[in-house]
Amino acid sequence: MAVHDWTQVDAGTFHAFHTAWITHLSEALNGGLLPPSYYALPEQHGGRLIADVLTLQAPMPAVPVPAADEGGVAVAEAPPRVRRKLSPSPTARGTRRTLAIRHVSGHRIIALVEIISPANKDRAAHVAEFADKAETALWHGIHLLLVDLFPPGRYDPQGMHAAIWERFDDEPYLLPPDEVLTLGSYVAGPAPEAYLEHFAVGSPLAEMPLFLTPDRYINVPLESTYSTAFCGLPAFWRDVLEGRRSPPHDQR
Repeated sequence: MAVHDWTQVDAGTFHAFHTAWITHLSEALNGGLLPPSYYALPEQHGGRLIADVLTLQAPMPAVPVPAADEGGVAVAEAPPRVRRKLSPSPTARGTRRTLAIRHVSGHRIIALVEIISPANKDRAAHVAEFADKAETALWHGIHLLLVDLFPPGRYDPQGMHAAIWERFDDEPYLLPPDEVLTLGSYVAGPAPEAYLEHFAVGSPLAEMPLFLTPDRYINVPLESTYSTAFCGLPAFWRDVLEGRRSPPHDQR
């Protein structure tokens, strides 16, 4: 399914879709995509962090599990299939509703999945607040998957990835002019790496890596879970988003 133009609906409609999407993402992750020692929970609080999906790790057995048994794909064997990979330049500063992934060892947070909402972009303070959360997570060793289906606005002129990336690199990040929506997967650390896909309305969603360790990841089925969530919207709003009905603010 092609990505829709979510600027055609109000924030409440997107929130309903957002809530359904994170539920289906969580179901997919817990349905076999995550290794047995990990699990996902929607809209959990991790200290000061609030994420769409938390990826958590369950308590480990007394005998350590070999890395090969931890699941996921090894970066060295199969690098993520994305068009852009970024690392901070050598002169970088190095400053330092959601799904979270935990590991069962102390139920510690491993990764966050964040789907950007209009409220994250509607004022400078909200853009800074989101960038602060992403920066804090990455500094604390928590990997991040960012989904931004909204075009840049007044307060994020190069998109939300650029707002995050400027916390780690002095080099400005520029969006491609014809692909202004963003998927970004970040490997945590004081000098994080970013795997990026940019796309436009009408494009399919790429599978994106979600890192469990700096060296291992799983691919997240964004396209299929997006489609399932979209099918659950009221027919009126599906018609608006697919061009069969005018948005309410255009009606006279």
